[in-house]
Amino acid sequence: MKKIKTVLITEDEPLNLELEKALFKAAGYTVLEARNAKEGIAIAQDKKPDVIIVDYQMPKIDGIQFIKMLKQDPKIKGIPCIIVTASTTEEQKEMLKKSDACGYITKPINTRTFVKQVIELAMKHKNH
Repeated sequence: MKKIKTVLITEDEPLNLELEKALFKAAGYTVLEARNAKEGIAIAQDKKPDVIIVDYQMPKIDGIQFIKMLKQDPKIKGIPCIIVTASTTEEQKEMLKKSDACGYITKPINTRTFVKQVIELAMKHKNH
């Protein structure tokens, strides 16, 4: 199984993007960044990262729609995607579970465990 080395973070909120990026860089990962869904799809197609982290609530195209778009491209549809969300109603949790994401992490993120959570969810997905 391929080791996870490159992470694409798709996040429209600059502070969240910088925090997530800093955590992964500090852990030794190569980090790609996108500030919206269209940019994220283009980077995924071009660079083919090992895992994609996507914010649930982005303008125009949300995280679930982003993943649906990604899964339509045969070259990148196998990349594990993890949604990061501040939305935690039962209805939203159900929607996230039914999405093509391999998991979700709620905000505020725990800076001590975030990288580990993402990698564990991605590895679980790659093993299926």
